[in-house]
Amino acid sequence: MDLDFKKLDGLLPAVIQDAVTGEVLMLGFMNEEAYAATQASGEVTFYSRSRNKLWRKGEQSGHVLRVREIRVDCDVDTLLIRVEALGPGVCHEGYRSCFFRQLSRDGEAKVDAERMFDPKAVYGKDSR
Repeated sequence: MDLDFKKLDGLLPAVIQDAVTGEVLMLGFMNEEAYAATQASGEVTFYSRSRNKLWRKGEQSGHVLRVREIRVDCDVDTLLIRVEALGPGVCHEGYRSCFFRQLSRDGEAKVDAERMFDPKAVYGKDSR
């Protein structure tokens, strides 16, 4: 199947979901090279828009995302990647999921998860 990399300037959103629990862990982007690297290695590789380069999840932290299944939406422009998450969390802020805040109707954010690791110990000063 040919994925549609044209709509977002060569990128596809990739929703990362825990294959066992169904919890959404993060959202990243892939270009064709990142998708090919993910397929070849069995570990999720993204394209960093801010750094303009590929990055394999876990290359610094060791918190790897091992691919269990890849699904594509009906428009062939978004991926759902079901993974086995190796490590205590995927969020660079130290949480299991990047979706650790819940927004109220008035727009207030409330942290509703426990921090799983110290991001400064894993990433140093710059946790991005």
